Amino acid sequence: MKRLFPVLFILLILASACAEKTLPPATPTLPEAIPSPTPSPSGEVAALVNGQPIYVKTLEKRVTQFEKAFASQGIDLQSEEGQKTMAQVRRQVLEGLIDQVIMEQAAARMGITVTDEELEAHIQKSIQEGGGRESLEKWLDANNLTWEEFREMTRAQLLSEKLFEKVVPPPPETMEQVHARHILLNSEEEANQVLEKLRRGEDFAQLARQFSLDNFTRESGGDLGFFPKGLSALPPEVEDAAFSLEPGQISGVIKSYFGYHIIQVLEKDPNHPLSEEMKRAFREQKFREWLEQEKAKANIQRFVK
Repeated sequence: MKRLFPVLFILLILASACAEKTLPPATPTLPEAIPSPTPSPSGEVAALVNGQPIYVKTLEKRVTQFEKAFASQGIDLQSEEGQKTMAQVRRQVLEGLIDQVIMEQAAARMGITVTDEELEAHIQKSIQEGGGRESLEKWLDANNLTWEEFREMTRAQLLSEKLFEKVVPPPPETMEQVHARHILLNSEEEANQVLEKLRRGEDFAQLARQFSLDNFTRESGGDLGFFPKGLSALPPEVEDAAFSLEPGQISGVIKSYFGYHIIQVLEKDPNHPLSEEMKRAFREQKFREWLEQEKAKANIQRFVK
């Protein structure tokens, strides 16, 4: 299932975010004329988005798929940490379902559709590349998905691709960028000790190789390469510090959710070419901005905690 698995997993978890893909999370096809029911005390409706219901049974099925995935990884969902994780997942899944409806409604307004021919061609291609229909059916069965649900998810994926291309502008060829390196430490005390070594003139790259906890950059002396503001995977505190420094300057100790950083800026370029990875990040960011704007305009009612 080389091709199908990552696509379907993203659809299942409904997480826009964690995504490392150019495309946004896919949107399931919804009936054209669904009445807007009054939420019942039994909690049958989890949310309404411009009158469009999201049912609790849909929410619970997505959450159950998460639970199975976590359990297969040996995560104890009965522990305090496991309970907190699932509570967060439940919130994220509901927000993902809301995002899906927002995207579906926007696509309908724009006249964006997926034909049966497009759907069938994509499914057949996916089956061929994924190891055959039998392999797919085994995977669907293991993940409690029906064939019809798979078809609707595939249609949703194609629809979201079209929507993405419609609303997202092309990325610029260049942006202001900095070239920096960092040392990541566990504690503020350790970071201050390394900072003192730097102030005494010790080599930044050598200290990064010796002390940094960042496995991805340690061997290269902490080199982060060039990056624009707002598009890298770096914490915002690190980005802000890097853009505030001049070439050659070293920051103080910067705290982020990763730990404690020390930054040195090597170069600044007001018109540095964007890499293909950064171009994808630019488009993903623009899509998230568009989605948040659509969400802000929508009438959203949530009926579950």
